[in-house]
Amino acid sequence: MENKLREETLERVHETLNQVRPYLQADGGDIEVIELTDDFLLKVRLTGACKGCPFSMQTLKAGVEQAIKRDIPEIKEVVSEDY
Repeated sequence: MENKLREETLERVHETLNQVRPYLQADGGDIEVIELTDDFLLKVRLTGACKGCPFSMQTLKAGVEQAIKRDIPEIKEVVSEDY
């Protein structure tokens, strides 16, 4: 993936995560971006109370991934580095 495209996409990812982040932080958690692969797979890490929470996969897929895909349709999937 071209560097400029990667940077622009990551900027959009961070904008969307900043909209989702308050909900995670309200429960004592947070999220950080690990990598955006060339095939538009977004790798993230849930931190704080979200790490190891039994509902973390549901939060990731139903909350974070849906918001990311809504705002940035070229992202194919959001995965946690923990899974």
